[in-house]
Amino acid sequence: MKNIIATLALSSFFVFSACKKTDPKDAGQTQTETQEPQKFIVDSVKVNDSTKISDSLSVQYSSKFLVFPTIKDKKLLDSIYFGNKGINDFSKEGLQNLLQKEKNEYFASIKKDSKDLASLPFNQDWNSDFTMTLKSNNNDFMHIEYLSSSYEGGAHGNYNYAERVFDLKNNKKVELKDITSMPKNKMEGILMKNINKLNSGTTDADGEVKNSDMLLVEVIPASDNFYFDDKNLYFHYSPYEIAAYAAGDIVIPVSWEDLKGTLIPTFKERMKIK
Repeated sequence: MKNIIATLALSSFFVFSACKKTDPKDAGQTQTETQEPQKFIVDSVKVNDSTKISDSLSVQYSSKFLVFPTIKDKKLLDSIYFGNKGINDFSKEGLQNLLQKEKNEYFASIKKDSKDLASLPFNQDWNSDFTMTLKSNNNDFMHIEYLSSSYEGGAHGNYNYAERVFDLKNNKKVELKDITSMPKNKMEGILMKNINKLNSGTTDADGEVKNSDMLLVEVIPASDNFYFDDKNLYFHYSPYEIAAYAAGDIVIPVSWEDLKGTLIPTFKERMKIK
């Protein structure tokens, strides 16, 4: 009889324990909570100021940086701010201070040469402008366009585009080899074939001028200045890079069909290219 009672007591203990383990009140203590993906945040900082160097010369400075609080990878951040070496503080405050420092240095450099600029033949307004623009962020490929422009005397100002795409999954700048295995000479042939697909808008007395009529080179290089969308790969060339200044900047599209058979499988799958 004692053995039966002991057995029943032990059985009751295990039943109670089993019930206790599945008690909903304790479920939250034994399970790991699922964390939501961190939201991608974009902010910006800007400096816009001007100073008078002499009676005949005024100088204006403007610069805008994008700020990415959720990006923590130092190598990736160095690549995003490739024009500014040695940045250690990528916070909004840190980048704002950097722009202020660069503005002060720019004004100081112009003032240093002011003796040679004091007797300009007529009043001039010089400028230095820089802008970072987030063009797209699809499939964790972030495309940033960098535009630098300036005028410091002469017949006209100058401007330059830099296009960069960043792989946010792998924390790196996208290289052409990450997209296609097409040989360099074949890509150059496609660029020449497609040179007039997106005309720059240049005109003369006879109407629109083709990009090909203003080329300064015999071979168009497949440069690192590219970006892409779901239809094409685009190469962007600044004035004087491949054509006369009058041509402005030129964009040459290369379709995914043009690159058929050479697209890197992982890239093709991620971009959902058929």
